[in-house]
Amino acid sequence: MQTNLRPMSLGEILDRTAQLYRSNFAVFAGIAAVYSGIMLVFNLAQIGIQQLLVHLHMTAQLLWVTLAFLIIIVPLIFIGAGAALAANNRAVAWVNLDKPATIRGAYASILPRLGRYLWLMTIAAFVIYIPFVILFTAYFVFLFAYGRPHGLFAAGGANAQPQAAVVLGLVTLGFVVLGIGAFIYAILMALRYSLAVPASVVEDMTARKALRRSVELSKGSRGRIFVLGLLISAIQIGLLTITQVFFIVAMFTAAKHHAEVPLWLQVLQQIVGFCTNSFIGPMYATGLTLFYYDQRIRKEGFDIEWMMEAAGMTAPATAIAAPEPVAPWPEPWSVVAKPPTPQGQAEGAYPAPESIPPAHSDEPVPSGNPALEEPS
Repeated sequence: MQTNLRPMSLGEILDRTAQLYRSNFAVFAGIAAVYSGIMLVFNLAQIGIQQLLVHLHMTAQLLWVTLAFLIIIVPLIFIGAGAALAANNRAVAWVNLDKPATIRGAYASILPRLGRYLWLMTIAAFVIYIPFVILFTAYFVFLFAYGRPHGLFAAGGANAQPQAAVVLGLVTLGFVVLGIGAFIYAILMALRYSLAVPASVVEDMTARKALRRSVELSKGSRGRIFVLGLLISAIQIGLLTITQVFFIVAMFTAAKHHAEVPLWLQVLQQIVGFCTNSFIGPMYATGLTLFYYDQRIRKEGFDIEWMMEAAGMTAPATAIAAPEPVAPWPEPWSVVAKPPTPQGQAEGAYPAPESIPPAHSDEPVPSGNPALEEPS
C-alpha cells in the first residue's frame, strides 16, 4: 500500500514526478514510444517517397505527396497523442498507488474508452483555441478583402493608398493586442481543464463531467500547475534544442549553398526525434496526474479513504450482498389449525378451502368437544 499519500507542495510534487519517472522509466517511455514510433514510420515513409520521386524526375508531384501525408498524419497525431496521454495517466495512477503497471496493461485499459478521451480533448481544445481561430480568420479575411483592392500587396507598394496603409497598421496593432488577450485566455482555460483527462481516466467519467470535475479540483492550485507547466516546458525545449541544433545548422548550411540535405542526415534526425519524444513525452502528464491526486487529498481526504479501503475497512459496492428474497404471503387457509386427518385421507393433506367456515360466519364453529356444544 502506498503510505505517502498526503498533501504535497510544488517542490514535493516535482520530486515525486522525478522519482516515479526514474523508477518506471521503461513503462512511461514505452507508452510514449508507441506513439513516437508510429510517427517515425510515417516520417521515414514520406522521406523515402520524396527521394524516389526526385530520382524519377517527378518533382512536380512532391507538393501533392506532402499534402497527402499531412491529411493522413494530422488525425493520426491527434489519435496517437490522445491514446498515449490517457495511457500515461493510467500508468501513473497505478504506480502512484503502488500497483503494478505495464505498457500493454495501460493501453488495454484505455482503448475501450479512447473515443471518450478524444472527445474530451476535442472539447477542451475547442474552448481553449477558438479565440485564435476567430482572430486569425478575421485578420486574413480583412487582408484579402481590404488590402488587395487598395494595393497594399502590390509589387513595391506603388499602388498603395496612404489611408489604407494607416488602416492596415491600426488593424494589425489591434490584432496583436487581441492576440495577447487570446493567449492569456488560452492559458487560463488550459489550467481550468488541466485535470480533466486524469479525472476521466481514474474515475471513469464522461467528457463533460470530467471537464466540470477539473474546474472544481483545480481551484486553488492553478498557479502551481502553471509553474509546473513552465518548468517542464523549459526542460522539453532545452532537450529539443540540444538534440536538434546540429540538424538545424546542417539544413541552413545546405539551403545557403543550394544543396540537398543528405538522406542519412534526414533519417538520423527522425531517429533522434523519436528518442527525444519518447523521453520527454510523459513528463507533463505525470506531473498533472500527481496534481490530480494531490487536489483530491486536499479537498476530499482521498488519502484517508484509500488507507481505509486498503485496510479492508470499507467494502466496495460490488461486494455488498444482495438481500434475501422475501417469501410470499401464505394463502388465507394455510393459517388455519390443521384438523385431525380423517380416515382415508393422506397425512399432511389440508381440507379444501370451501370446507373451512368463513371467519365472520354466524354459525358456531364446532369445538370437537360434545360437552361444550350448545343443544340444538
